[in-house]
Amino acid sequence: MRASARIVILHAVFDVLAASASAGVTVVCYRWRLRDAAHRIESIGMGYALVLVCGAVAGGFAAGTLNLWLSGVPEVGRSIVGALAGGIVAIELCKRARGIRHSTGLVFVPALATSVAIGRWGCYFSGMEDHTYGTATSLPWGHDFGDGVLRHPVQLYESFTMLAFLIAALGLIAARNRFFMNNGFYVLVMFYAGQRFIWEFLKPYGAAIEPFTLFQLICAGLFCYSLVMMWGGPDERTGP
Repeated sequence: MRASARIVILHAVFDVLAASASAGVTVVCYRWRLRDAAHRIESIGMGYALVLVCGAVAGGFAAGTLNLWLSGVPEVGRSIVGALAGGIVAIELCKRARGIRHSTGLVFVPALATSVAIGRWGCYFSGMEDHTYGTATSLPWGHDFGDGVLRHPVQLYESFTMLAFLIAALGLIAARNRFFMNNGFYVLVMFYAGQRFIWEFLKPYGAAIEPFTLFQLICAGLFCYSLVMMWGGPDERTGP
């Protein structure tokens, strides 16, 4: 089997593991603490899932591909941060069109954190072909992704960061922390965008607007989005 084929299969295995674990965490958290949060989606119906998936797929491929082109790599790419932004935009438009103002995203918080924490290992093991490796480093944990250069394993930085968030989030959900139960999705988006913005400085991507990459600009937008939604208060929220 060719090396590229093995990498594709390996990445797919971690994608399946991430999806399966996310689904399992969602079911457990739904039965445990998030039944009320899940019921908020019912007012939108099955169209919610379709809109969310279409937005996430479009955003993920658009941002991932454009970022590669800006980096001088004429390939099709995927992006978690692009998928997150695309899903948010799609749900925002759907909910505004239907006049729905309540928040519906808390039920997705454990799943999203779990997906990133596991899925990034697939990126890590995929090496240079995945285009998610970091810049060169002399730190002792630098990793050779296949080009003979020790690089920041930024995939693992992100995985461990989101694992820490998942643990904290589950603790807050267990305690039914009022602030987190009302703002958990926005806290997730803010945390993910913030940590991703930092790790992007350790990646060799081309700049969209100097000195920032496309992903950093998207992260900045997501961070501001979260601030605005939390500032608005529970009666004024329209976000996912």
